[in-house]
Amino acid sequence: MQEWWIPLGVVLLGYTVLGLTGFGSALVVVPLLAWHWPLPEVVALTLLMDVPASMLHSGLNWRQVQWRELRSLLPGMVLGTLVGLWLMQHMNTQWPLLLLGIYVAGVGIHALRPKAELAQPKPVFWAWPVGGAIGLVELLFGTAGPLVVAWLSQRVADVQQMRASTPMIIATAATTVLAGMAWEGRLASEMLLQRWAALIGLALTGVWLGHRLAHRVPVAKLRQIICTLLVVSGLMLVLGALR
Repeated sequence: MQEWWIPLGVVLLGYTVLGLTGFGSALVVVPLLAWHWPLPEVVALTLLMDVPASMLHSGLNWRQVQWRELRSLLPGMVLGTLVGLWLMQHMNTQWPLLLLGIYVAGVGIHALRPKAELAQPKPVFWAWPVGGAIGLVELLFGTAGPLVVAWLSQRVADVQQMRASTPMIIATAATTVLAGMAWEGRLASEMLLQRWAALIGLALTGVWLGHRLAHRVPVAKLRQIICTLLVVSGLMLVLGALR
């Protein structure tokens, strides 16, 4: 039982962060659980938990989900996943991860600067390449949340709508990636399913706790927390690439 205390605490913390901000669970869960279990298994486990946890989050905030953003990103996410399945066997992931980290941190720093409103939303035709990047990053690193928030922060002015929409996009990207993993036989592990069954209840509890906490935090403060988490996420990705 002692071997489970750290995984249980990590999952509760990671999914409380997801419930609060709409993303960030993988950035907490993957690095910490990788100290205890093999990294490929941790990524697969996190994706399997992300789908129901993210759907629960969006269900709790159903009226604020911006479905048009999901529809515009979906074709690109499918293409990005297919490209990622091929690239996994032919590419060193260090430099793409480094560039992704710099980009995400830069978006977070820019968003932290005070501004009255969303000045000029990104044109919708950018959704295909951005969706492709989301699908590719989710497959290779399991951490596409910061990229989703970076896109929505330039498309959606309302922080609560952004917080509600991010998990639905992540759930869709994770489902697409899991379909690719299942096709390659990477989910056929009895141990993986046992760990998922032991942890998913705590993950859902963390989402509920974070959701309750989010409604006690002022909107301006919540936006600041999300942007700060973007900066931290980007720096963590950069450190992971350099390591």
